[in-house]
Amino acid sequence: MSKLLRKYTQTSLVIRILIGLVIGTILGLLMPSWTGLGILGKMFVGALKGIAPVLVAVLVTSSIAKANKSMGSRFVVLITLYLMSTFVAAVCAVMGSFMFPITLQLEEVGEMENTICSLAEVFTNLLTGMLANPITAIAHANYIAILFWSIIIGLALKKYARSSTIEMVHDFAEVVSKVVKWIIEFAPFGIFGLAYTAVSSNGLEVFTTYGRLLLLLVGCMLFKTLVFNPLISFLLLRKNPYPLLFTCLKVSGLNAFFTRSSAANIPINMDLCKKLDLDEDFYSVSIPLGATINMDGAAVTITVFALAVANTVGVEVSFASALFLCAIATLGACGASGVAGGSLLLIPMACSFFGIGNDVAMQAVAIGFIIGVVQDSVETALNSSGDVFFTATAEYYDRKKKKGKFHS
Repeated sequence: MSKLLRKYTQTSLVIRILIGLVIGTILGLLMPSWTGLGILGKMFVGALKGIAPVLVAVLVTSSIAKANKSMGSRFVVLITLYLMSTFVAAVCAVMGSFMFPITLQLEEVGEMENTICSLAEVFTNLLTGMLANPITAIAHANYIAILFWSIIIGLALKKYARSSTIEMVHDFAEVVSKVVKWIIEFAPFGIFGLAYTAVSSNGLEVFTTYGRLLLLLVGCMLFKTLVFNPLISFLLLRKNPYPLLFTCLKVSGLNAFFTRSSAANIPINMDLCKKLDLDEDFYSVSIPLGATINMDGAAVTITVFALAVANTVGVEVSFASALFLCAIATLGACGASGVAGGSLLLIPMACSFFGIGNDVAMQAVAIGFIIGVVQDSVETALNSSGDVFFTATAEYYDRKKKKGKFHS
């Protein structure tokens, strides 16, 4: 038994996940009635979601408390990259929508009026949520509040606590990190269960009913990820960014595609950053921050749906209006990242800038929930892998600058 376990853990995690994915997909198509298999996926995602808030809290607190060097310049670069990336994603969505205009078959959708989010409401919730009770924040996975309080407590520990206390916090962070690694070893079984559930429940119909809309959404997301992300990285580092990009997509994106949760993917992103030999003090803060504000896929979703509704009702969108929509989609995507279905629920807000009523816009939201099994999976995969990609880019850029100063 120990030999079998050792052989299992020594096999590449990616290979094991791919095997679980293939088997789960095949069984989902051939044996859709074996619904009990889906419990493996629920257990895996539940374990990750349960441990992720604790991991982020202790890692950020420990990193801030132990940090003996400034990380300010790196965070300025990182936040700039996150926001620029989200805005460029919205621009890609505008370009794609203008080149391949989509119209929707809008139908009656029932009572959904009370789910509409305004931009002011999103940011009010964001700011008030930041000051939530820290214990409640961990229990409810409120990452804005977790980040805020972890930074405050870390700074207080750094200034007033004894070194033995800081070491104890660091040891606890190491223990939680080890627990996360144990959970990740079971990822192949979790992906198996998630793939089985997705295929057995939805089949392949979702690809055909709204195929053109899905192609536009996924196409814009992939174009942004495979073209603009590497371009942004190359302009900073002046080196081939694709090996790093493909590593992030393979390790982080694959898991996030099936878990459909940036929060659940935080431990996997942390582990990947460690394998990339990044600074733990930096990535323990940058990864949960990215899961909050690096929302390329959400910006694409908001923009594509808003323009599709505009096309459907015959509203002409000028170039200036499209640019304004990109800015709104960027801010809305960042602010709504902690809201379930946040990108879809911000479609009415974007439509309102074209004078389109909520009754029409909410029908587009209903369509979004129908294709969400695919749209949300791709969106999460690209968002989460981008967190690691831009974290690595910011750190490599910082190292490059320091090396240049040293040589000069």
